[in-house]
Amino acid sequence: MKSCITISLVEEARGGPFVFWDGLEDGCQRAAALGFDAVEVFPPSVEAVDKTKLNELLDQHQLRLAAVGTGAGWVKHGLTLTDANPEKRAEAISFVESIIALAGSFGASAIIGSMQGRWDATTDKDTALGYLRDALGSLGKTAAQHDAPLIYEPLNRYETNLCNTMADGVKLLTEAETDNVVLLADLFHMNIEEADLASAIRTGKDKIGHVHFVDSNRQPAGAGHMDFEPVVAALSEIGYDGYLSAEAFPIPDSQVAAEMTIQTFQRLVR
Repeated sequence: MKSCITISLVEEARGGPFVFWDGLEDGCQRAAALGFDAVEVFPPSVEAVDKTKLNELLDQHQLRLAAVGTGAGWVKHGLTLTDANPEKRAEAISFVESIIALAGSFGASAIIGSMQGRWDATTDKDTALGYLRDALGSLGKTAAQHDAPLIYEPLNRYETNLCNTMADGVKLLTEAETDNVVLLADLFHMNIEEADLASAIRTGKDKIGHVHFVDSNRQPAGAGHMDFEPVVAALSEIGYDGYLSAEAFPIPDSQVAAEMTIQTFQRLVR
């Protein structure tokens, strides 16, 4: 398993659960200095990322780009894949496709989390799940053109009412018309929704393609009451060799959060 840390470029989300907030250069430099293997980037749009500059930074600091988030599609642009308006759904698909292309140019994956949306009085649950399933099927095929899987993240009940658990995610992906979508196991969301995190990871098995490595309180690993040993043991048991990525609040600040994360990672994994 490899270490990873988040860099957000979305000013509208400043203060949210991302560790570094002051640009790609600052984030890459600090990640490398602490010994992280990779970064996960959350841009407001593809236009906000200078691919040449990012490639130079990754090379300079011997880092990989693990994934690119699509959350700004919802936070900044108000787009979801389950919007009742077909034009808005098409716009959401187009936004995700642009992120897939950006990530794919670095051999990385795009992540769908908050853009999955919710069901409501306008769109019932079965219909919304159908929209989401169809979108994942289409976008998974798009991602395959870039030789990278698409990552789908079940969220806790306060952020979506569609898929909340690993079992929900497995069912959704099984029904989608693609085998190129994997699950993101976010330990914060799982701590709310799962009875047993290690058991849930075994349920996800080979469908788990990315992990958000965060403590019970969404602070950096080591700052809450999460029992990480069974979680890491379960990940090892299923043969997971991907990234443990710190999507955490920068508490008390970005530097300390990053230091705490890498120390916990090294204790558990290395």
